[in-house]
Amino acid sequence: MKTYISIDKQAHVEVNIRRETKTKLSAGYRKKGCFLLLGALLSAVLSLSAQATAKECAGIISIEGRLLQGALLSGRFVDASAGDISFLNNKVPVSVDGVFMLGLGRDAPKTVQLRAASSSGVTCQQTFAVEQRDYNIQRVEGVPKKTVNPGPEYYQRIRAEAAAARKARAVRFDLPYYLQNFQWPVTGPISGVYGSQRYYNGTPRRPHYGVDIARPTGTPVLAPAAGVVTLAHDDMFFSGGTLILDHGQGLSSSFLHLSKLIVEVGQTIEQGQIIAEVGASGRVTGPHLDWRMNWLDQRVDPQLLVPPMP
Repeated sequence: MKTYISIDKQAHVEVNIRRETKTKLSAGYRKKGCFLLLGALLSAVLSLSAQATAKECAGIISIEGRLLQGALLSGRFVDASAGDISFLNNKVPVSVDGVFMLGLGRDAPKTVQLRAASSSGVTCQQTFAVEQRDYNIQRVEGVPKKTVNPGPEYYQRIRAEAAAARKARAVRFDLPYYLQNFQWPVTGPISGVYGSQRYYNGTPRRPHYGVDIARPTGTPVLAPAAGVVTLAHDDMFFSGGTLILDHGQGLSSSFLHLSKLIVEVGQTIEQGQIIAEVGASGRVTGPHLDWRMNWLDQRVDPQLLVPPMP
């Protein structure tokens, strides 16, 4: 279910227009001074095109989507021009025709603030209420001990691989593929969901930021949308065979625990193209695909972008 949100609702626009006029009038020129003051005020009113009022702000942007932790929303500038957006401490990428995305991470606060400025300089500010989610607790037993509590000999490798993944996700291609209707990369039983608190062999670890689909090793993995490959690593410590695919606008997909990589860094991929094969590499107990998505520094829920599992 999607809820249409426009700037008319939940908007808190602060407008502060101040004009200081200092006029020294002698007794003989009071009438003339009044006319000058009225003219100055009229001039100020006519120059408000560069200031934000509630009515003007209602026409700057429109946003569509469900305001829920883990959700991805779409937006546009009403005048179809590239303005500026600030959201969750991020400068939001905006296309030349004014289209942008907004992502809400797993732990997005109850309220978030957006600031917008049109290409003509009109600015506004909007506060959104974010639906909070209750997350599952998932206990996973039989995980290789070294991946639950890795020893110091693995620290350098883990840090280097984490840095490589961050670098790949930081790539910003000007691509339109984020606008496609996303599809499941594989179909099958869902064995893990976004946001769940994970316990490995009884030890609490970070939440799970993807959706797990259980499939046999060798099952083809398809690109859920078109994109460019920014990372292709066949054996990361935690995630095993790993691919990252950039869809544009700071939106990327990650595919973990792969047994075989079929594409290379820099390669442009079409939607539905085979990119890898399911595996059981890294911190796992059996073969499955872990599909994750990021919008800038926000980890979003892939399940909210696809239809129900067939």
